[in-house]
Amino acid sequence: MLEGGLIGCGFFAINQLHGWREVEGAGISAICDQDERRLAEVGDAFGIQARYTDAAQMLAAESLDFVDIATTVSSHRPLVELAASERMHVICQKPLADSLDDARAMVRAVERTGKVFMVHENFRWQAAIRAVIRVVREGTIGTPFFCRASFRSGYDVYSGQPYLAEDERFIIQDLGIHVLDITRALMGDVARLSATTQRINQNIKGEDVATILLSHDSGATSIVDCSYASRRKVETFPETLLEIDGELGSLRLDAGYQLSIQSAGTEQRSNVEPPLLGWAERPWHNIQESVVAIQQDFASCIAEGRQPETSGEDNLGTLALVEAAYISAREGRTVILSEL
Repeated sequence: MLEGGLIGCGFFAINQLHGWREVEGAGISAICDQDERRLAEVGDAFGIQARYTDAAQMLAAESLDFVDIATTVSSHRPLVELAASERMHVICQKPLADSLDDARAMVRAVERTGKVFMVHENFRWQAAIRAVIRVVREGTIGTPFFCRASFRSGYDVYSGQPYLAEDERFIIQDLGIHVLDITRALMGDVARLSATTQRINQNIKGEDVATILLSHDSGATSIVDCSYASRRKVETFPETLLEIDGELGSLRLDAGYQLSIQSAGTEQRSNVEPPLLGWAERPWHNIQESVVAIQQDFASCIAEGRQPETSGEDNLGTLALVEAAYISAREGRTVILSEL
């Protein structure tokens, strides 16, 4: 049984703690948070007695195999490097870093230890997204040449995570990163991109709408569009909708987790909604189910000695798209990814 320590007991970490209870072969035996009240509440709720307000103290005092870093982005590099110095496996929340230089340093630090380094890029692990990835990778619709990945909502994300309203970078860094990662998983790496952003909600500091045009290394084209300013019924939060055209057919992942595949003159329709776990709640259940899936893969990677699909190294490609999108929107130009 792999023993883990969770650093950060905030909003999303609760999902991770629930998820670890369902993972085979791994669990959380110690927690750390600078807020003593929150530390006590979470420790009591999950029956974890080993509680620390200092991560270095936790790593020194406990016999841990891995750390799960669920803090805000500014603390990621020092915490990852701390874990690497203790030769521990690491799973870290996204965005991995504020800059590509920091992210590369973190990847190298863990790489030198030979340990597993996963980024908690859980959207790629949602049941509906996994179903689409399987269809594409199995070649059912042939080589894809076009993808549209869309996440448009008016859901109030600020009430649960008020810091989002204060970030100078918002929708691309917090949400678009997920959709860009899904697109990379489906369509491959990107040669160049162009992006535009808007701020519709004047009570926040960052952008809440973004549209990104991607030209992939393969020659394929993708459009990623994200919005937290869209007033619509039925509200589709937190679903990512997909449309992919391939040389042999096409597929659509529509609202309500409805997947349709057209190939060889036939159409197949299926519902790919994830199960509602005992601790989960709608509409968050697709994200909550994906937390279990990605954490189970992390534990399996450690046991099998393999690198995760969403490894630190792989995530550098997604972070580069985030950085390029901000440069493009700010400077009004197409960004070549090899520049970064």
